Amino acid sequence: MVLSIGHVSAKDVRVHATASPAPYRFSGLWIPLVTPFHNNAVDHSALRQLVQLLEPQGIAGIVVCGSTGEAAALGAEEQLAVLDTVAQTAPGLARVMGLSGYHLPDTLDWVRTLGSRSLAGLLVPAPHYIRPSQAGLLQWFTAIADASAQPVLVYDIPARTGVTLSLATLRTLAQHPNIVGIKDCGGDMAKTQALIADGQLQVLAGDDANIFTTLALGGTGAIAASGHVHTARLVALMQHVLRGELVAAQTLWRPLQPLIEALFAEPNPAPVKALLAQQGLMQADLRAPMTAASRALTERLVALSTALEVSPR
Repeated sequence: MVLSIGHVSAKDVRVHATASPAPYRFSGLWIPLVTPFHNNAVDHSALRQLVQLLEPQGIAGIVVCGSTGEAAALGAEEQLAVLDTVAQTAPGLARVMGLSGYHLPDTLDWVRTLGSRSLAGLLVPAPHYIRPSQAGLLQWFTAIADASAQPVLVYDIPARTGVTLSLATLRTLAQHPNIVGIKDCGGDMAKTQALIADGQLQVLAGDDANIFTTLALGGTGAIAASGHVHTARLVALMQHVLRGELVAAQTLWRPLQPLIEALFAEPNPAPVKALLAQQGLMQADLRAPMTAASRALTERLVALSTALEVSPR
C-alpha cells in the first residue's frame, strides 16, 4: 500500500530546505523518522521504502535517530547504519541527526564522529536524567556547539529530559554562532512568541498540535512525527500559513487535528508505527520498554486517517 496523502497533490507544494548565507535555513516540514524493526533488528528494507515514499511529498528534510526514531534503543553502529540507509536512499534530501546522552566526553566524541557525515545539522536535547541547572545547560550546549562541524538545533523537550530551558538561557545560547534554531516542545507559548520576536533562533514547532499556531506567529517550520502520514496535506497547509492564506490553511488543518491528537494518545512512536503498519509499510514493532499501540487506538487511527481522504482540500 502507499503512503496516504489525502487529496493534496505534492508536486506543486514542495517546501525546500534552502541554504542561506548564514545560517542554514531550517524551514518547512521535517520528518523525525521512525526506525522500522523486524525480529528486533533494524528493518533497512522498510526504512528505504518509507524514505522513498516521503521524499517526493514536499518535505524539507528528515531527522534521523531522534526520539521518534527510538534512538535511545539503538547502538552507535545501528544509528550510523540507519543514517547511511537514509543518505543512500535519498542523497539529495537534507538530514539532521538526533543526538542525546548525559556523559559529556562521550557525547563530544559522538559529535566528532558525526562531523564527517553530510548533515544539515544536529538536534540536541538537554542531558537526560541529570536535570542540570541553567548554568549547566549553558555549559552542555556550548561545549557541543563548539565541537560540532554542523549547525546545532536545540531540542527543548522537558517531558523527556526533566529540565526546562529558560528563555534567558535560550537567548544566551542564541548568541553562539553555531546554535541556529530550536525544536520547540517546551509547552510555553509565551516563550515561543518571545523567541520568534527576538529573531535570533529559527523556531520549529515540535509539538504537532502547535504547528499552525507556531507558524502563524512567525515560526519557520516544524519537526513533526505526524508528518509520516498525509504528508503533502501538512506541507500544503504550512505553505498557506507562511503565505498568510489562513482560511485555506484552516480548511486543511481542522480535519487533521483529531488524527494528530490520536497519534499522541499513547507514547510516541507506537501510534504512528501502528498506522504505518496498517498501510503495509512496516511492522508495528518497537524495542522494549516501548510497547505497541493498543488495538482500540489503532482502529481509531485507521478510521481518522480514512476520514481525511474525503475531507476538504
